[in-house]
Amino acid sequence: MSPDPDQATLWEAPRPAPLILRVSDLNRRVRVLLDGDPALADVWVEGEVSQPSYPPSGHCFFTLKDAASQVKAVLFREELARASVRPEHGMQVICHGKVRAYEPQGTYQVYVESITPAGAGDLHQQYEALRARLAAEGLFDAARKRPLPRWPRRVGVVTSPVGAVWRDIGNVMRRRYPIGRLVLSPTIVQGPTAAGAIVRALNRVYAEEGVDLVILARGGGSLEDLWSFNDERVVRAVVDSPVPVVVGVGHESDVTLADFAADLRAPTPSAAAEQAVPDLAQFPSILDRLRDRASAALLGRLADRRSFLAQEGRALVRLLPDTAAARQRAAELVERGHRALASRTAREQTALMGIGDALRALSPAATLERGYAVARLEDGTIVRDPAQTGVGEPLEVVVARGRVVTRVEATADADEELMR
Repeated sequence: MSPDPDQATLWEAPRPAPLILRVSDLNRRVRVLLDGDPALADVWVEGEVSQPSYPPSGHCFFTLKDAASQVKAVLFREELARASVRPEHGMQVICHGKVRAYEPQGTYQVYVESITPAGAGDLHQQYEALRARLAAEGLFDAARKRPLPRWPRRVGVVTSPVGAVWRDIGNVMRRRYPIGRLVLSPTIVQGPTAAGAIVRALNRVYAEEGVDLVILARGGGSLEDLWSFNDERVVRAVVDSPVPVVVGVGHESDVTLADFAADLRAPTPSAAAEQAVPDLAQFPSILDRLRDRASAALLGRLADRRSFLAQEGRALVRLLPDTAAARQRAAELVERGHRALASRTAREQTALMGIGDALRALSPAATLERGYAVARLEDGTIVRDPAQTGVGEPLEVVVARGRVVTRVEATADADEELMR
């Protein structure tokens, strides 16, 4: 028996009023849902690039599509500068990033953090494959590594002219080895054109006259950021260097193929500068060690001569004639030989001491100790002519036991000084 229609209505729950959302509220709810999904915060998407655009903002907007679907994507300016490829229409790529909703337009898109060509394989696999091939050619052999010059006069630096790396290397040089000179060959160190730019910068510094060694450096970053230093062209340019090369790229855990090719690998750019030049504060102790070695060599040679002389003396004794006059004559000859040898030994000792004094007098540390100083501009250039400076310009004055920061109050050339 069917229920009474009037009675049935007593058991029906009342229907709630519909929730009417504004467009902004709807889009915000969608954004919150997407943001709350951890799977969409780290996605890898493979597809074909369609209709990429590069507005004046420096960003890249494009569509990723396959045979059945498509999705919007954006590569912001900073990520685009680090990308190993530039998106082009029809290019098959793998994008890594996150999915987010763009509320003003009610759309969702992939915010790309890195982009690589599809089918190129994992970067680590590319790295290992290239390392094995170049190692098989002998490019990384320890036998081809060259020692660094002990007292370099000019040090070439290949790095970005902006950022902390160039400043850090300059600070290390001023602290440890102020008599050396840095020669910067600027280059970009990241992005799709960085490898070619690094090779050109290396060739420029190789052509610079008087450069004794080269530092190739950049700060830390991801494998993608440092990828230009794994480029085969850069590796071969390091191997072809006419002077020793020190590579300091990234942090201590970052190892690029350029590190394997270098004559010396440093864990950081600052460490590269420290390993490339000596500490001038240790110069007096180095002179002391050289003096001790020279003294030990001289004493050893003197002992050998004394031993030889004693042997000859014993031989002469056996050959002495029986007559007293002959014995006296032989004794005189032996005495003359002793005096001649002693005189020559004394002259050689005096000459050696003079050479040691001359070395100490000519050392930069001794020059500074006598009251001289080295004036440098803010960029480290040594001031040799008043025309290099202007009134009010800051100067760094290096003295024997430190440095003084001052400013120029007046300038005068050498002729004006002589007239006073």
